[in-house]
Amino acid sequence: MAEITSETMRVFNPILPGFHADPSICMADGEYYIANSTFEWYPGVELSRSKDLVHWTAVPSPLSEKRLLDMNGEKFSCGIWAPCLSYSDGLFWLIYTNVRNWDFGTCKDTPNFLTTAPSIEGPWSDPVFLNASGFDASMFHDDDGRHWYINMEWDYREQGPRQFSGIVMREYDPKTKSLVGERKKIFTGTDIGLVEGPHLYKRNGWYYIAAAEGGTSYEHAISVGRSRNIEGPYEVHPCNPLISSYNHPELRLQKAGHGSWCRSVDGSRTYLVYLCGRPLPHSKDCVLGRETGLAEIVWRDDWPYVVQPDGTLQNVPPAFVDVPRPADASPQSFPGQGHVHYTFNDKSFLLDFKTLRTPAGEERCSITERPGWLRIKGGQSPWSFYEQGILARRQESFVFTAETKMEFEPDYFQQYAGLVYRYDEETQYLLQVTYHEQKGKVLQLNTLMPGNYLERGLEIPLKKGAPVWLRVSVNYGTAVFSWSEDGECFHQMRPVCDASRLSDEYGGMGFTGAFVGMFCVDTEFYKKPADFAYFDYTQEDNAGRN
Repeated sequence: MAEITSETMRVFNPILPGFHADPSICMADGEYYIANSTFEWYPGVELSRSKDLVHWTAVPSPLSEKRLLDMNGEKFSCGIWAPCLSYSDGLFWLIYTNVRNWDFGTCKDTPNFLTTAPSIEGPWSDPVFLNASGFDASMFHDDDGRHWYINMEWDYREQGPRQFSGIVMREYDPKTKSLVGERKKIFTGTDIGLVEGPHLYKRNGWYYIAAAEGGTSYEHAISVGRSRNIEGPYEVHPCNPLISSYNHPELRLQKAGHGSWCRSVDGSRTYLVYLCGRPLPHSKDCVLGRETGLAEIVWRDDWPYVVQPDGTLQNVPPAFVDVPRPADASPQSFPGQGHVHYTFNDKSFLLDFKTLRTPAGEERCSITERPGWLRIKGGQSPWSFYEQGILARRQESFVFTAETKMEFEPDYFQQYAGLVYRYDEETQYLLQVTYHEQKGKVLQLNTLMPGNYLERGLEIPLKKGAPVWLRVSVNYGTAVFSWSEDGECFHQMRPVCDASRLSDEYGGMGFTGAFVGMFCVDTEFYKKPADFAYFDYTQEDNAGRN
C-alpha cells in the first residue's frame, strides 16, 4: 500500500458523493473544475472547483435563468445530459445536451448547445444551438488553433446496441458559431458496445478518444483508442477498457465508466474523473445515484493506464488516490460528513438546493416576503412535469437526518406542504400537512410509487396556528419519518419506508439519485404559501466510502 507523507494528501472515492453523474474535468489557471449532469434538476449543470483535488466547492451553475434554460414539461431523467467543460483561448467552453425525449418511441430528441465565459463564475453567453443528431457532445481544442466538435450518433432505424452507431465529428467555427465542413464518423466503439460520452485528447503526436461503453449501469466502462490522424482510424487500447467495475462484485465502487481526464496543475501527472455508484449492502440499489470518482493515469508506450494505490496497474476504480499537497493546502477533510444548518437570510443556501425544471424565482420561492423564512408558494402536484413548488438537496451518504420547521395553514385538501424524500415524480415519500373536512389541519405520510400508486397515511390532527417540525432519518435501506409540536419531542410516523426504492434500479431506467427537501402544493390557485424557518442536514457517518 502506498504510504501517505506530509507532501501528499489522500483522496477517498467518490470525491463528489451523491448524485454527481457524467463528470467532465478541466484544469485552468491553477485550479481543477468538474461539470456534472443535472437532468431535470434546476439550475442546469453542476460545477465544482478545487485547487488540490481533495477539497471541492460548488460554483454557481451556468444555466440559472429561464432565458438560458427552460425544461418545463420534460419528463424525469430528461434535461441536462453529460456536459463537457474545457478551457481554450481565455474562455471556459461548456457543451451540454438538453434532452427533450429519450424513452418514448425509437427517436431521441437531443439538442446540443454551447455557452462560453471568461470566468467559471460567468457571465455565460447565450447558448448556441449546434446539432441534435445524438447526445453527450464535447469540444476538442487542437494545438493548431482549430476546434473540433464530436457527439455520439443515434440511429433510430436500428434496435438495441446498434442504435449507438458511433462517434461523429465536425469542425466548429468560432466566428460563425456553427459547425462547418463534412460530417465524419471517426469511431464506432469496441465489442463492449453502446458507445457514447466521447472526449478527444492529444499527447506526443497521438490523438486519443475516450468513450463510455456498456451502458451506464453495472456493465459500464471507458474505452480508449488512439490515432495519428484526428479522423482515425483509432486503434483500441491493448488492455481495454481503461476502467470498469464489470465482473468485480467485490468492489464497493460499481458502474465505473463515463469520464474524462486532464493534466495536473504542474503538468507532471494526469488525472481521470469517472462515474461510479455505491449500492446498498447486499443490494444493487444505488440510492446515492451515480457519483464522481478520481484515479491517476500513468502513461506506458503512449497508452494511458489507471494506477492503483499500491502502484499496480488495473482497469478497476481505485479505493483512493494520493495527490501532491499544495503549499497552501487546507487541512484534510472527508467530503460528505457533518452537519449543515441552512437559514434563509440570503440566497447562499441555493448552492446546495435545486428545484425542478425552472428557476426558483420570487414568484414561487421567496426569502423577502417574510424575512428570515423561506416561503414556498403552492405549485403543481408532485406528479407534474411543470411548475412544482419544491427545493431539495441531494442525499450524499447512506446515513443522514433532515429536519425543518414549517408554518402552514391549509383550508382545503388540495393544499399540502412539508418534507419530501424523493427520486422522481413517480417515486417519493411526502410527510405533509394538509386539510381534512372533519379533522381540520392534519399530518399525513403519503407514498407515491410507479404505476400511479398512492398510499395515503392516517390523518393526525394538528393545532391550528402552530408550527410543526418535520424530520426524516435514513439508515441505509430504511427511512423513518417523525414530527414534533415543540421541536424537542418527536413522534415516529408509520410505516417505516423503504429507502432503496429511491434509486435508478427500482423504477426502471433512470439517471438521478435521492433528494430530500421542502415542498408546497396548491392545485386550486397555485398560491397558498408554506413558510420554512430552517433546514438541517446531518450525515451521521460516511458509510460505504472506500
